[in-house]
Amino acid sequence: MAADKTPGGNQPSKPAGRRPRARFMGPGVRRVFRFHGMRVDRALHNLIYFAFYDAYVPAFVKLGRFLADHFGHTRLVHRMYDMVYSRYHSKVITPQEFTKILTLNHDVELGPDTSKKIIPFKYANNIILEEPDYIAVMDCPCRMSRENPCQPLNVCMGVGRLFAELWVDVGEKYHVRRVTQAEALQILTEARSRGAITAAWLKVATGARTGVICSCCSCCCRGLEGMRIAKRLTGGAPLTNVAPSGYRVVIDEERCIHCLTCSDTCKFEAMRRSADGTRIYDAGACLGCGLCVENCRGGALSLEIDAAKGLPLDLDLAREALSRGSASRA
Repeated sequence: MAADKTPGGNQPSKPAGRRPRARFMGPGVRRVFRFHGMRVDRALHNLIYFAFYDAYVPAFVKLGRFLADHFGHTRLVHRMYDMVYSRYHSKVITPQEFTKILTLNHDVELGPDTSKKIIPFKYANNIILEEPDYIAVMDCPCRMSRENPCQPLNVCMGVGRLFAELWVDVGEKYHVRRVTQAEALQILTEARSRGAITAAWLKVATGARTGVICSCCSCCCRGLEGMRIAKRLTGGAPLTNVAPSGYRVVIDEERCIHCLTCSDTCKFEAMRRSADGTRIYDAGACLGCGLCVENCRGGALSLEIDAAKGLPLDLDLAREALSRGSASRA
């Protein structure tokens, strides 16, 4: 991809992980320990999580699947899932949201979202982007763990120095590389053209903030697998680790050409066809990812905010909605 200059002042992309220093002694590692301060446990968790991403993620999901299969009816397992998902979760975002994130030329600090209007989880609900033009991309651990993964692998994105600099330090085996904002936008756009949704992932141990943006395909993504596994739990109220975007699909019947593209595109059975070919839209199952809208041949679909699903992770809306208001720094 061609290098590009952006408003954030980022430099052309270049291979990372080649600096002559020990793997765990780089500035990104030191920054993580400074960030967590006295919480050395979280700093170590943060480091281990990203350094051993490829083993951590599938092992965690495998354990979760075992517990759900054998003890999913118990309150104990339900509470365990609730504890994890309240601290490690995602918010689906559309091109409108991630374009604003990836064209920032200043820091943003919003939250915590105690109202759960945008990120509806008890913990890890801050919208914080520091040095947002410092971006790194590396191989997706979910895809790496699959026997026949979707391609390309190099689609996991860290936005902001706290994430990206650490990845550069410890992610050489994941083919980590710095990218410009323009290149980052192209990576997400191309992933969506291949059927992947876009999600911002947040985790207490990695800073309780936005910054990791993933292109999640329904066949490979371990996070989406975790969402499906949680539906099997019967020991309490429904749980999820994936918050919908905050949009619903609006259908213009006059413009629909009945091409079936929407139902073919949707991987969550929100848009499907009955036996007689009638389109069925299940708003409850819809994550509001926007893929059906982008692929609609007749231009019959659009997105609108659904108050029942909270607000989108839109930086402009967030500034208005969050109690701490606009703490943005130019």
